Amino acid sequence: MNSQAAQPAKAAPKPFLWENATVYFLLTDRFNNADRSNDLSYGRKADAAPQRGYMGGDLKGVTAKLKAGYFDSLGVDVLWLTPPVEQLHGSTDEGTGRSYGFHGYWAKDFTAVDANLGTDKDFKDFVEAAHARGIRVLLDVVMNHTAPFTDAEAAWPSDWVRLDPACTYKDVATTVDCALVKGLPDVLTNSNASVALPDALVQKWKKEGRYEREVKELDEFFARTGYPRAPRYYLMKWHADWVRKFGVDGFRADTVKHTEPGIWKELRTVAIAAHEEWKRAHPGKALGDGRFYMLAEVYNYNIAHGKQFDMGGGAMTDFYDNGFDSMINFGLVWDAKQDYETLFSKYSAALHGPLKGYSVVNYTASHDDGNPFDPARTKPFETATKLLLAPGSAQIYYGDETARLLDAPGAQGDAKLRTYMNWDDLAKNVARDGYKVADVRAHWAKLGQFRRAHVSVGAGLHEKIADQPYTFRRTYEKGGISDQVVVALDVPAAARSTIKVGSVFADGQTVKDYYSGASVVVKGGEVTLPVKGGIALLGAAAR
Repeated sequence: MNSQAAQPAKAAPKPFLWENATVYFLLTDRFNNADRSNDLSYGRKADAAPQRGYMGGDLKGVTAKLKAGYFDSLGVDVLWLTPPVEQLHGSTDEGTGRSYGFHGYWAKDFTAVDANLGTDKDFKDFVEAAHARGIRVLLDVVMNHTAPFTDAEAAWPSDWVRLDPACTYKDVATTVDCALVKGLPDVLTNSNASVALPDALVQKWKKEGRYEREVKELDEFFARTGYPRAPRYYLMKWHADWVRKFGVDGFRADTVKHTEPGIWKELRTVAIAAHEEWKRAHPGKALGDGRFYMLAEVYNYNIAHGKQFDMGGGAMTDFYDNGFDSMINFGLVWDAKQDYETLFSKYSAALHGPLKGYSVVNYTASHDDGNPFDPARTKPFETATKLLLAPGSAQIYYGDETARLLDAPGAQGDAKLRTYMNWDDLAKNVARDGYKVADVRAHWAKLGQFRRAHVSVGAGLHEKIADQPYTFRRTYEKGGISDQVVVALDVPAAARSTIKVGSVFADGQTVKDYYSGASVVVKGGEVTLPVKGGIALLGAAAR
């Protein structure tokens, strides 16, 4: 398949549900380099430890892939980028060699696009290109910490951050009132004391000619909200500005359990106000119902926990009740080892029981989980099937769909998971471990297109229909939306196969198999069709 072929822009099929979203998560620096002039900005050097320096990916590169239809062809309807904010200019050593802030989590200035990734215009163009294709944008936001201190760059003042004690993760105090790791400044999000702007930021903004504007906006924000000039409210204003300026559709919140839960509800209030302001300034531009969405990264949260997360020491926290619509589910990397029915029925029961009204975002690989479901990429087809058909929203980690290797010679820790996107493997259709990369991507694309066409896949109620072949239905009936699908997996090879659809589709109705592309008429509660790849994805064709 030619995944790079340009396709005409088209709106996302209606309806869209965040509960069924297919989220594509990428590290901007590691995805696609469209502007080599900004590869080493601010005097940065190519002297980092393996996989710990900048590699050139930029916002223009992501936009180019958007316009080429790359994400459309995968069925992606949400893009999540690592934080685009200006990072520590230099490097630091965390004990794994010289490291730069290519990942976006070491902020120096929350109000500026990092020059390695591009400009304000590049970010604006990216969001507009996504919206033109019906794709929403999640902005990754960090309230917990700033860039590490170095000898070469000014530190954040002591009334903004603390460096100790280091967290030991035994209870609330040793998870929240502490520095995430040694040397990483912890923002004093618990403080209500007014603080002045850091002098380094003042001097930087004056040099850039925007000091008066930034101070005026801050003055207006604090006057309008009545918030004290405490560190967390500065950060809330700065994060919300990305919504107000560019119209991003939601936040993915980083290191959520390492801050006081209530700050996220406050951030939500500020962000929604900014989103409403953007919508008023851009009438008719918001996608769908224009709902602002917030996703929490609470490390080790598992769908089995329901709404209560154990912080240790007997303390339980409901993060859903503190501003979040959904949470990242760290459990699928383990649950995916179960058979299909055990996995799917468990997730459906959770989402239509304890988590009713909320959702989770599932993943099988990520940028900071050292235990992906398939670390050696020997099961890319099974990985896609379990991730994209599991109830809940799905997060594709860049390169999942091309079996990008999750290891690199000499790399240590998280860096192994962050190799550059393997475009060459896809272009050359590289063969390894009994599969070809283009075939893997085609499999992910068919499942993704099926999800995008049918909200019941991720948001619907799961029910098994038959054991041989394993067949199930998903049904969604809510808010005027009615959608149902039937899926058969591990269908034995045959010229034609018969699949029971029960009462999901009426006799005489024509349904489409989104995997083979064939259309077939239901007879006697069954369909008979040539199944490809052992999978049938049955549903009414998208209108």
